[in-house]
Amino acid sequence: MIALFVSLKVKPDQRDRFLSAAEDDSICSVRDEGGGCLRFDVYQDQQDENRFFFHEVYRDAAALDAHRTMPHFARWSEASREVLVEPPSRELVNVLFPRNYK
Repeated sequence: MIALFVSLKVKPDQRDRFLSAAEDDSICSVRDEGGGCLRFDVYQDQQDENRFFFHEVYRDAAALDAHRTMPHFARWSEASREVLVEPPSRELVNVLFPRNYK
């Protein structure tokens, strides 16, 4: 399994649009990707209401690649070009524990 940690800085006047697009991508990823996306959490920083984080867990690299072809990812990509202050920071890591992520 692999996980993706994404840090995002959102334009204050675009927060609602960001949250709508992030919720769509999160829900659709877990629901519609045939078990390839095991988890997709969206977090908000406690100190900065315009900083958010995604924590995504995928079965493998092929599942992450498939995620990037989905309609909800296209909607997210389009919205992200307008709502983010700067390009997101991404870290791709291997999941060690728990071994049976569900």
